[in-house]
Amino acid sequence: MKAPPTPQKDGPRTNREIRVPTVQLIDAEGQNRGPTDIQEALQLAEEAGLDLVEIVPNANPPVCKILDYGKFRFLEQKKAAEARKRQKIVEVKEIKLRPGIDEHDYDVKMKAIRRFFIEGDKVKITLRFRGREMAHQDIGYRLLERVKAETAQMAKVEAEPSMEGRQMVMVLAPR
Repeated sequence: MKAPPTPQKDGPRTNREIRVPTVQLIDAEGQNRGPTDIQEALQLAEEAGLDLVEIVPNANPPVCKILDYGKFRFLEQKKAAEARKRQKIVEVKEIKLRPGIDEHDYDVKMKAIRRFFIEGDKVKITLRFRGREMAHQDIGYRLLERVKAETAQMAKVEAEPSMEGRQMVMVLAPR
């Protein structure tokens, strides 16, 4: 029968959880009070009706600030949510071509590829061969080289054209 482990608290240590004799104190007005005894820092925080929060635990002595911990946590969560919102997940979009693609169809596909690059997505170009087309893989290779040349300004080749069964695949990533 073992005692359950003490739960780890996430976030900075506050008030009595700070177990160092001296801290670098920043008061409620943002003034640096210099190295201060932990008891004195706790007393100042209590008098102000606020919390003593460890901001930089790795410093020597640790930097602590007198502030409202609830408000501090709320602002941290808000900052993290904003960062997640700004984060862009790079998707891989697939464009399928055939070796005998017509010029207009090719232009439509190229317009889509350019739009994907502007949106910041990678593009996987799949060139499918059917029947006797397998004997003319050089036509497909030239088509992928043409795509590579036309997108050279806005994209870099992440995976060179390679055969995978009956299809030739190339991956392009935005610059």
